[in-house]
Amino acid sequence: MAACRCSVVLLAVVIVGGYVVSAAEPDRAQTGRSSELLKDSADTIASQLDKNDHVEERQPETSPRTESESQWEPSEVRLDRTEPPENEDGPPDTADSSVPPKTEPERTRDEFQEELVIRPLPTGDVYSSFQFRTRWDTDFFHQGKKVSHYRLFPKSLGQVISKFSVRELHISFTQGYWRTLQWGQPFLPAPPGAELWVWFQDSVSDVDRAWKELTNVLSGIFCASLNFIDSTNTVQPSASFKPLGIGNVTEHRFLRYAVLPREIVCTENLTPWKKLLPCGSKTGIAMLLKSEKLFHTSFHSQAVHIRPVCQDGACRSTAWELRQTLSVVFDLHASGQGKREWSLFKMFSRTLTEPCPLASSSKVYVDVTDNTQGELFELNPASPSLTQAAVLGDRRNYTVYDLLNPESFGTHRSLNILLKWKSQDSGHFLRPLLHAERYVGGYGLQTGEIHTLVYNSHPFRAFPALLLETVPWYLRLYVHTLSVTSKGRENTPSYIHYQPSKDRQRPHLLEMLVQLPPNSVTKVTVQFERALLKWTEYTPDPNHGFYVGSSVLSALVPSVVAMDTNRTKDRPLFTSFFPCMEESSYFIRVYTEPLLVNLPTPDFSMPYNVICLTCTVVAVGYGSLYNLLTRSFQVEEPSGGLAKRLANAIRRLRGVPLL
Repeated sequence: MAACRCSVVLLAVVIVGGYVVSAAEPDRAQTGRSSELLKDSADTIASQLDKNDHVEERQPETSPRTESESQWEPSEVRLDRTEPPENEDGPPDTADSSVPPKTEPERTRDEFQEELVIRPLPTGDVYSSFQFRTRWDTDFFHQGKKVSHYRLFPKSLGQVISKFSVRELHISFTQGYWRTLQWGQPFLPAPPGAELWVWFQDSVSDVDRAWKELTNVLSGIFCASLNFIDSTNTVQPSASFKPLGIGNVTEHRFLRYAVLPREIVCTENLTPWKKLLPCGSKTGIAMLLKSEKLFHTSFHSQAVHIRPVCQDGACRSTAWELRQTLSVVFDLHASGQGKREWSLFKMFSRTLTEPCPLASSSKVYVDVTDNTQGELFELNPASPSLTQAAVLGDRRNYTVYDLLNPESFGTHRSLNILLKWKSQDSGHFLRPLLHAERYVGGYGLQTGEIHTLVYNSHPFRAFPALLLETVPWYLRLYVHTLSVTSKGRENTPSYIHYQPSKDRQRPHLLEMLVQLPPNSVTKVTVQFERALLKWTEYTPDPNHGFYVGSSVLSALVPSVVAMDTNRTKDRPLFTSFFPCMEESSYFIRVYTEPLLVNLPTPDFSMPYNVICLTCTVVAVGYGSLYNLLTRSFQVEEPSGGLAKRLANAIRRLRGVPLL
């Protein structure tokens, strides 16, 4: 400590005085002045070092810190190789050669943004989408760098990225099914249940092992049943689920995709999700995340997306982006409100009082596209800030409430947005250009058919769509029965990738690129045969059925308006997740319903009946035989009956001899 302080004092004297003192030939003419400067500067710097000793030098051995305290320390990247500082004014000072040079740590910049988008739906429901974005300007995989401190980025996820060499990670937990025809397209779609797809670095040698360990770790982080993901429900898509971030890793052998359609989402999944936020759920927009309100909705979906992005427009360096999204659809009629009017307090039982102190942007958007003149509904309090954004091929208008502006909270220091309808008209509703349905056909428990219907509602534009089907191994597909028809004619796919299943090892994987004619319905049909499972492979409720994951449809849909392709421009978070390369189209991903298929199920009550019958027979037969073998028999003279005793009593009274 003393050596470091002396070196810092000497360095400060040299910088302040503007002199380069040589140990061999010092300048005697300036010795007095240097001594005075040395004395004054030494006293000043020593007092500052004594006051801020914890800032200049860290001593983890003498003052250990807990994980919660170190989480909010500044983001720091320490270099393994340190270079001595160069002396620009002359040769290096040999007097301080015994003191090791001290290198200042390289500081990295991180940023946190939060948004809430509220959109009234034509059905009277209210769609609320929470967007939280944490960006960290660092690179976990740069040679010679080691991440040592975390500030805004969660340390648990950062360690997962470094440990398993993850390039991209996307995970979602969804309860309910998104009704596309009634609600339109969501900002970030997700299938029912749990979905996980990961891109690994090309340096990973054993991807299957890393995938298995990663699912177990994520299962503990999010308190979910992701440990049930194994080879029987994992696939490697060849064309779907391309990377959403930057990077040249496009070989599909580094991609893994799995879905658990029966996963139930509950409070135990929401709590660790909220703990990943820099401010938690104590301040900011996350204050509205009250579990008893969020799970009393028609649709609930929470997701975590991690990907590498560019730090600037030239993309000279890499940054990591963590995006946490939560989408809910409130049914005010089912919740007992009985009115179409809504407010933040009615939906979440809370109001906004302050933004997150660590957020650089905190805004609330309310969709007012159909209410430009205020003829349909009224917002209270009103906001003078309006903005436009191209969302899913349509130009939408939003009222913006900036929480960083104290005037947004008013005099009561509380923001409770209230919407009152003036008319029963729901306004204009843009029908989705692309949506899909799926169902199971056939009869009996031996064979069946899977029907997938893909709708293209565009009046005059045709576009291709990539369909991904994942079918469990116990539904044995007959690929020769695959048929694709559009408008009553055969539609030959331009690309087909099929990977057959192996019993109890891997599922079926079917990918095809189909051209969708304008204003048409494309029907994809394939037959299958149900397998007979072992009695130990059935679920505890086998008569309920077995779930089959949703089909995934990916396409570039023609846009009604010109999309924004400028990546460097600051845009709302809900419009900047999927990259847009062309102004005339936008990327969309659609999920169908999961299937519930019945399999040949034995009568599991028969063992119970057999056990009961066997136990009854054994009890009766063995009990009788045991009594016969162990009981002792004695001969007794029969005693007189009641009539004989009465007769003898009468004879005794008459003096006649007894019988």
